Amino acid sequence: MEYFLPIAQVEINIPIIFLLSLFVGVLSGLFGVGGGFLMTPFLIFLGIPPAYAVPNEASNILGTSVSGSTTHYLKGTLDYKMGLMIVLGGVFGTLLGIITFTYLKDIGKINDVIALAYMYLLAILGTFMLIQGVSEIDKARKKIIVRKKLHQHYWIHGLPFRMRFKKSKVYESIFTPIIIGLIVGYIAAIMGIGGAFILVPAMIYIIGMPTKLIPGTSLFVTIFVSAIVTVLHALNYGTIDLVLITILILGSIVGVQVGQKIGEKIDSTEFKTILAILILAVGIAIAFERFIKEEVIIEKITNGVNQLGPLDNFILQYSKDLPTFYGLTSVVLAVVLGVGAAGLRKLISNWNTKRIAKLKASK
Repeated sequence: MEYFLPIAQVEINIPIIFLLSLFVGVLSGLFGVGGGFLMTPFLIFLGIPPAYAVPNEASNILGTSVSGSTTHYLKGTLDYKMGLMIVLGGVFGTLLGIITFTYLKDIGKINDVIALAYMYLLAILGTFMLIQGVSEIDKARKKIIVRKKLHQHYWIHGLPFRMRFKKSKVYESIFTPIIIGLIVGYIAAIMGIGGAFILVPAMIYIIGMPTKLIPGTSLFVTIFVSAIVTVLHALNYGTIDLVLITILILGSIVGVQVGQKIGEKIDSTEFKTILAILILAVGIAIAFERFIKEEVIIEKITNGVNQLGPLDNFILQYSKDLPTFYGLTSVVLAVVLGVGAAGLRKLISNWNTKRIAKLKASK
């Protein structure tokens, strides 16, 4: 089922986009990692220019983050105070990222920079995960237990203006979460990823937050950062495509729920090695796709310029005439889909709990 995207001006296969988003969502739910570092390259492989793949994946991350954060809110596993401090830094980081993005776009280097950034990111992340995965498997077979110091002290812990975070039970300088948020926001604006691969380890090893509060707080931060990225990209560049983000969000939300269910039943430790190999393969593939097959991407963009229907023309005109409202529309769409998915999951969970209780009572 081919569809011509009115904003990105490329033709996509809707089932393939949905299945890829579903697959990445499953990996996100299974391993507890953000899927942006995989989904954005996949979009690039399918012919969507990096400058368009980045903001649309950011909007997708917004939808899945809203869904996951709502679930954690209902469970009470979220530190708002810490999250807001990180968001404060994330706002400034996002603005700096957008300024950098604009400069690189103006000089015609943005696509190359995004491709290079993903090459290095996936190479480093994949190598680290591969080493860690193989090490964990080896230790598990040899039944070796390694005790690590949970909270080490770095220069960042010596910063002034310390504040007590009651929920997380830590006494930390307000600059610590702000600096972390600054880095996450900057990366999100340029690469279209949620930054969980930086945020989660930072909250564990630098801030020292309780593990149970980390996923919900990370998702809470990602909501604001992704929303700002989405609106600013829509306002400045008109690169948000409502059709594309709808497909991405629906696939991701379903995938995350499936991945979380699978993760509850199996030990995902041994699968980390497979994920690491996949990440490395994607890094190699994006280098090949960007720097060797660039002419194919250009051909796809130029073909089908006149394939716009009534809905496509409306979306295209809406994005040009009212870019701010268009960006807000994409944010509202992501939030509605995310909250709706979380609410539906809660209803299904309650129904299943009552059903099991009735079965036990009847026996």
